[in-house]
Amino acid sequence: MKTALLIIDVQKAILDGAGSPDRQPVLDQALDVVATRLGALRDRARAAGVPVVVVQHDDKFDHRLAKGSPGWELRDEIAPREGDIVVHKTACDAFFETDLSHQLNARGIDHLVIGGCMTQYCVDTTARRAVSLGYDVTLLGDGHMTGDRGALTHEQIIAHHNLLLDGFDAGARAITVKKAAEIRF
Repeated sequence: MKTALLIIDVQKAILDGAGSPDRQPVLDQALDVVATRLGALRDRARAAGVPVVVVQHDDKFDHRLAKGSPGWELRDEIAPREGDIVVHKTACDAFFETDLSHQLNARGIDHLVIGGCMTQYCVDTTARRAVSLGYDVTLLGDGHMTGDRGALTHEQIIAHHNLLLDGFDAGARAITVKKAAEIRF
C-alpha cells in the first residue's frame, strides 16, 4: 500500500462564526490543537517520504473563505512546503472537479490518511468518496475539526463521525479511524 497524507481546509477563517460567543474561544482553541497535531503529522510524513496533499477551499467573494481573502489563507501549521501537492476545490468533495485523483494516481497512491476541516462536510464527503473511488482511508479521529451546529457541539459531531465512519466500506476499500499517534509511515 502506498500512502499519502491529505489535509483538508485548515484555513485561517474556517471556524469564524461557527459557535456562539461563549463557545467560539473553545472552538478556536480546539482548532489550534488539531492544526498543531496535523502539522506534526505532516512533518513525520515528509520525513518518511510520504506525499502530503493540502486541500484549500476557494469560495465566493461574500464567504469567510473567499479566494484571496485573509481568511482563505492556509494556517501556518499546515502551510504547504516545496514538494507538497496543493489542490483547490469549490465543493465539499475534494475529488469533485479537481485534479486530486490524477495527482494520487500518478504517484500510485492507494491509501489516504485524512484530517482537516469541516468534519461533517468536507472531511466526511471526501473520505466516503475516496473509498468509493478505490482508496483505503485512515481517518484521523483526533485530527479533524468542525464548529458547533444547532444543539450539537463540535465534540459531539466529531465523536459521531468517528463512530459512523469507522468501518464504512465500498467493495474491498474501507475507512479505519485511528489517532494521529497511531499512524506509522
